[in-house]
Amino acid sequence: MQALTEARNHALVLQDAALERSARGIINSACRCAGERCMALPVVVAEEAIADELVATLVKLMQALKIGPAYDKSSQPGPLVNDEHRQSVIKWIEKGVEEGATLALDGRQVTTVPGYENGFYLGPTLFDHVQPGMTIGDREIFGPVLCIKRVRDFEEGLALMNASEFANGLVIYTQSGFYAREFARRTHGGMVGVNVGIPVPPGIFGFTGHKNLFFGDPHAMGADGVRFFTELKSVTTHWYSEEDARKGRVMSFKNNSTRTTHMTWSGS
Repeated sequence: MQALTEARNHALVLQDAALERSARGIINSACRCAGERCMALPVVVAEEAIADELVATLVKLMQALKIGPAYDKSSQPGPLVNDEHRQSVIKWIEKGVEEGATLALDGRQVTTVPGYENGFYLGPTLFDHVQPGMTIGDREIFGPVLCIKRVRDFEEGLALMNASEFANGLVIYTQSGFYAREFARRTHGGMVGVNVGIPVPPGIFGFTGHKNLFFGDPHAMGADGVRFFTELKSVTTHWYSEEDARKGRVMSFKNNSTRTTHMTWSGS
């Protein structure tokens, strides 16, 4: 069985990160495809020392995004899939306000694009000061909504991320090789990014999410994906020599000519 479920990817931004470059990568990960992808980056865990500057940079860059139809190459966030889902995302924004998070950028102010009034558009939204236990920071919204959680340092940030019930894509933005290695080794995430907002490897590698993200045995893609659609057979063979045939031997232990081989067939 393979079953991929809900995800809530996180990025940890340390104070030594290249801030504007990191912010641009975060926005690309959070807002492209209107946030409607399992590998979107909807939560950022920021060290307190740079959190204010990061939030200000994110707001400035998100406000500058061009919203429009997906077939227009100059568009950045496109429309949501339908109005029902747009209303669902709006309800999540309302939920965040009710829970007490700081609404730094309200995407509800952008629901139409001139010339494309029938599209299901929604502007990028940014919540700051999202606290543990707030559902907007823990559940998958599947829209252009980015949440900021603030922490004191690397250890607190890593512990907060590992406390999630989902362990899909987890990312760190840093210029420190030490923290990058520590993060890759200790994170619960199955797909890990270092200064990469969407850590999806090429298809030859596995799509290796963990915890409540994935139920089953082999993961999707990569060698696991091949094994999932493959049936194994073990074939044992024995070949008789001319001497065996003349003497009527059933098996020739002298020649040790019995062999077992493994073959694979594609299954469905």
